[in-house]
Amino acid sequence: MGKYNVTIGLEMHCEVSKTASKVFSNAKNEYTDIANSNISPYDMGFPGVLPVVNKEAVRMSLMMGEILNCHPPKYMYFERKNYYYPDMPKNYQITQNPPEECAGMGGYIDIEREDGSTFRVDIDNIHLEEDSARMTHLYDTSIIDYNRAAVPLLELVTGPCLHSAEDAVAFLEYIRAIYQYCGISEADSKKGQVRCDVNISISEDDTLGTKVEMKNVNSFSGVHDAIVYEVKRQSELKDAGRYDEVEQETRRWDEETGTTIRMRSKVDAIDYKYFVEPNIPKFKITEEWLEKIRKSIPELPYERKAKYMTNYSLSAYDAGILIKDINIASYFENCINLGCDPKIVANWITGNILGYVYKNDIEIQNLFVTPERLTIILSSMAKGDISSKQAKELFSMVLEREEEPKEIMKKEGMQQISDDTTITSVIIEVLDENKEQITDYKNGKTNMFDYFVGQVMKKTRGQANPVKVKEILTNELANR
Repeated sequence: MGKYNVTIGLEMHCEVSKTASKVFSNAKNEYTDIANSNISPYDMGFPGVLPVVNKEAVRMSLMMGEILNCHPPKYMYFERKNYYYPDMPKNYQITQNPPEECAGMGGYIDIEREDGSTFRVDIDNIHLEEDSARMTHLYDTSIIDYNRAAVPLLELVTGPCLHSAEDAVAFLEYIRAIYQYCGISEADSKKGQVRCDVNISISEDDTLGTKVEMKNVNSFSGVHDAIVYEVKRQSELKDAGRYDEVEQETRRWDEETGTTIRMRSKVDAIDYKYFVEPNIPKFKITEEWLEKIRKSIPELPYERKAKYMTNYSLSAYDAGILIKDINIASYFENCINLGCDPKIVANWITGNILGYVYKNDIEIQNLFVTPERLTIILSSMAKGDISSKQAKELFSMVLEREEEPKEIMKKEGMQQISDDTTITSVIIEVLDENKEQITDYKNGKTNMFDYFVGQVMKKTRGQANPVKVKEILTNELANR
């Protein structure tokens, strides 16, 4: 990323959204826009409340530790992290305090880049804790929604081992995919389920420079842009001989200005007065339970990518796009199960479908063109009922009108012309109208062939079978 060595460490926070209840309370663990509706006395920090550990949340945290090649704990217990803030009504958070025993310690994971190369990310730890409530700061007041309070939260901490914004995002995207594939979380940044703290330093050698932390970056594009900006800011100060102005501090990423803004100094570590949570007894993690968890790990994204490349002969690029999000992978597999050609449907998903999805900022599972409707479009094209051009037009019409493909085909009279006699008559008409161009073609201007094809397609409004057109056109030109 420039002439200096860049070192990046990440802290990725992901809500465990797939448990029925919260991590230490019996309140429903469900995303809702109705504020303060999924709460319990524990979430509100009422006097006398006691935590009860959610076993399923513990199981999911141990599963992530196994996937990340971490050392599992022999015993698990929790600690209190004491601090006052309005979004933490008990005035403490129940968490785990690495390097003490937590869900997973000292692991690693290998990540693939788009060019096929790989890099290893060192995992310092992954631990389970409760999330805080959500605060919204308005012009002259702040409001709090306690729905998020005590939602199970997994915090994954890497070592200082990443060296570019692109690698950082590739790592985050893959971990998000793992959360989705394992049924641990939707990992939806739009719902605030994923957020990251980014630590960055630069130096002229392999030593670490002054570490700057960027807190609570809420999107992966934000992580990328924040890293690029912060590296540029620190590099410019170093170039100007003012590197001493780079402080160990916490900054925030401001999307509107595209800059990082100072929040507070971080020279002295905050003393959170950690101590063991007295209301949750230490419990043993048995080898039998860990083995059961290992066997329950589903097919992971890279395993599915390899399957797509081997079984369906997809390129590494296309397979990589399909596995990034489990909803996209599921859409693809549903189409395969309905009889679609894997390569053709992969091209449609990576092109037309995702192009529309990203442009309109919707989720693929909410797309009106379901796998069933796409299958009708593609099978009609495969049978020769409609041309590839008509298939794209039909796709757009289905989305625009939200009507069934067959109904639109009937209304619009969409049918590919494959009759030799009809196509021949149109070709003869085109050639009779373009005698000068025929002479040019005969004299070596072979690109005129495409011109003739275009004229035929124009006269048939794109309905002529292009393969038949080229075949008959070749014969007609040879006879002139």
